Amino acid sequence: MTVDQGILFALIVGIFALLIWGKFRYDVVAFSALIVAYVAGVVPKEQVFTGFGHPAVVIIALVLVASRGLSRSGAIELLARRVIKASRGLQAHIGIVAAVSAALSSVMNNVAALALLMPLDIQTAQRAKRSPALTLMPLSFASILGGMVTLIGTPPNIVVATFRAGAIGEPYSMLDFAPVGGVVALVGIVFITTIGWRLIPHERTRHDAAKELEDVGDFVAELVVPETSSAVDKTLRELEPAAEECDVALLGIVRRGKRLPGTARSEELRKNDLVVLEGSPEEIDRFVGATGLGYVGSDKRSGLAAATIAVIEAVVPQGARIEGRSAMDIRLLSRQGVTLLGISRQGRRFRDRVRKVEVRAGDILLLLGTEEQLPDVVNWLGCHSLARGKSDVAQRNKAWLAAGVFAAAIAAASLGLLYLPLALGAVVVAYVLLRIVSLSDVYDSVEWPVIVLVGAMIPIGAALEASGGTALIAESIVRWTQGLPAIAVLTILMVVTMTLSDVLNNVATAVIAAPVGLDIAARLGANPDSFLMAVAVGASCAFLTPIGHKNNMIILGPGGYEFGDYWRMGLPLEALVVAVSVPMIALVWPL
Repeated sequence: MTVDQGILFALIVGIFALLIWGKFRYDVVAFSALIVAYVAGVVPKEQVFTGFGHPAVVIIALVLVASRGLSRSGAIELLARRVIKASRGLQAHIGIVAAVSAALSSVMNNVAALALLMPLDIQTAQRAKRSPALTLMPLSFASILGGMVTLIGTPPNIVVATFRAGAIGEPYSMLDFAPVGGVVALVGIVFITTIGWRLIPHERTRHDAAKELEDVGDFVAELVVPETSSAVDKTLRELEPAAEECDVALLGIVRRGKRLPGTARSEELRKNDLVVLEGSPEEIDRFVGATGLGYVGSDKRSGLAAATIAVIEAVVPQGARIEGRSAMDIRLLSRQGVTLLGISRQGRRFRDRVRKVEVRAGDILLLLGTEEQLPDVVNWLGCHSLARGKSDVAQRNKAWLAAGVFAAAIAAASLGLLYLPLALGAVVVAYVLLRIVSLSDVYDSVEWPVIVLVGAMIPIGAALEASGGTALIAESIVRWTQGLPAIAVLTILMVVTMTLSDVLNNVATAVIAAPVGLDIAARLGANPDSFLMAVAVGASCAFLTPIGHKNNMIILGPGGYEFGDYWRMGLPLEALVVAVSVPMIALVWPL
């Protein structure tokens, strides 16, 4: 092992360890590793930032913008509302939703497909009087499976295609993944519909996190005591009659940023104290009027008009602006005029100083503001709205136009008439000119942490390959599996890749595993396409944990799941994926 190889191996092990630890966001880890690689001399200066101009990065960004356009136009919503009905039986509902989710994920980003369907699925669960835990995990898994069908369905496919271009001279086309990915998705959906959903723990199926947040008294507010309020010099005990009349519960007093001991019932209120109370938005607003208190940071108004007040629930995905920060850290109230009323974290509700609670991926936020501003604020936070019966889609008259433009571009790319990045770029330009998406939407749609991750990992992966590191890994695998047939080695590569993807970002897994697959194929004298397809399948299928894929993290809070719930359905599904995909790869891409 050379010095450069040793440095790169140590660096990659460090990246994996930090990503598994989860203390730092994956884009920060990857970019920091890129800087270290340059300082250590293993990535040349002229190659440090080449990853950010890589076709894979461009395609991922453009797919995200195109997905936003399809969402904004209402094209997806129109389809979903026609096929998702509460009157259907549970198994039929799961089968239809899973099929729709997989179909959408094959032509758009699978995270976007889940975000569009999840509110409808929760609404259907409420109408059918069943827990969304029964259907959200099948929905998430189906969206992941659907992404395997086409080139643009999931980032690992895009990454693998670019490695093929470097090794063979030609990337995969739009539908090259369909023979293997399509069969795997179909079999996976059948399993989810017939057996998989039954493996969800029974205690989760009795939990409804969305209903918890709607119940009276499940969130708190902090009201400020203005100088003109009649509550000045009064105790909380003296405010109890007004609280009982308005049906709110007084929880305590915050003074100069510190909670007073106990409920401080006998403490006299002073100017600028915060009164912490619990109740519905309407009841809290009545209490404001009865006592002369005010909303925190809202000295321009004494209350919220009933016609404009709204509460919205939003789930926090990985990479959201608010992840790892509190409402106070991002100055949610002063910047956006929206109050964080409550947080639900796997059934645990925070009732004390929620504005200072560090938000985690998977949390459900309860936000209070005006109906007009809340959808924009949810987007600004990087969250996904769980509002039932509402949609921020504003241009349904352009649904068919948006779908037609996208379909034409994909058809042109599939037939080889237009280079895929250019086809997707044309879609984005058309959406802007047609005012389906605004210029700000173009930039807001891109998941910049993912772009930074891919752009930073590509030079590190290239350096590992150039130093002979991937060849060394491939040689070790071939030596350990000596005497086994090539298809057994391919299976082992897929299982290892799949295992890494369950705990790491799937893009990072694909960047490292793809060149290893190519080197193994070269040493065995096998078809490189077979091993690249194995990497694509393995990197895409992360079903054992909520951290392996963004979709699994998004449903964590709304479904009331726990970390250990995913493997119950995920483990047999991953075994089924391996059992189906390996023979299909051998058939379509002979070894």
